[in-house]
Amino acid sequence: MDELSGAMSSGQLAWVAFSFVLAGAVKGVTGMGLPTLAMALLSLALPAASAAALMLVPALLTNLAQCFGPHGTTLLRRLWPLWLALVLATLFAPVPSLASGTARPVLGGVLLAYGAFGLARPRLPAPGRLASGLGALAGGLGGALSAATGVFVMPLVPYLQALALPRAALIQALGISFTLASLALAARLGGLEAAAPPQAPTLGVALASAFAGMALGARWRQRLPAAHFQRALHAVFLLLGLLMLPG
Repeated sequence: MDELSGAMSSGQLAWVAFSFVLAGAVKGVTGMGLPTLAMALLSLALPAASAAALMLVPALLTNLAQCFGPHGTTLLRRLWPLWLALVLATLFAPVPSLASGTARPVLGGVLLAYGAFGLARPRLPAPGRLASGLGALAGGLGGALSAATGVFVMPLVPYLQALALPRAALIQALGISFTLASLALAARLGGLEAAAPPQAPTLGVALASAFAGMALGARWRQRLPAAHFQRALHAVFLLLGLLMLPG
C-alpha cells in the first residue's frame, strides 16, 4: 500500500513534519525553495510520486500569496511564453513517470545542478530580443523536469534572474510560475495511481508544519546574512543531490 493512501508510522509523520518545517523556514527567509527542499527531503523516505503528491498542496497554498501584486499585467505580457510552455510541458512532456525508478536519480541530478548554480552564482547575460524564445525554452525544459521529478526550479529560476526584474516583480513572477507548475503537476499526477492523494491527517501535518516554518523564517529574515544563508542552502541542495544519485 502506498505510504500516503494508508496510515503512516509515527516516524514517517515526524519526517514529514521536519521536512515541511525546514522547507517552510527556507521559504520564509528567501521567498522560495519550499517545493524543492520538501521534495528532496521527502524523497529520502518516500517514493517520488508519493512525495510529490504530499508536496503539492502546501506548495500551492504557500505560493498563492506571492501571485498577487502590482506587476501582474506587465509580467503576463513579458512572461506568457514561459508560462504557456511550462504548463504544456508539465502536462504532456513524454518523460518517465514519477512512479518510475528513474525519478530519484534525475531529481538528484536537478538538485546537483541547482546547488552548483547557486554556489557559483554566474552572471547570466540579459536575454534581450531573444527573451520570448528563451522563455519558452526555459518553460518547456522546466515543465519536463517538473513532470519527471516534481521539482520546477531549473531552468526557471536562472532565467527569471537573468531578466533583472525588480525584487517585488521577481517574487511575484516566481509565485505565479510555481503556482502554475504546481497546478499542472497536480493535473498530471491525477491519473497516476502511485500518487494517491494523502490522507487528511498527513496533509494536515504537512500544512501546519509548512506554515509554522514560514513564520519562523519570516522572523529570521532580518537576522540572517542573506548571502551566507543562500550559499548554505545551495550546499544543502548539492548534498541532497549526491545522496540521491545511484550508489
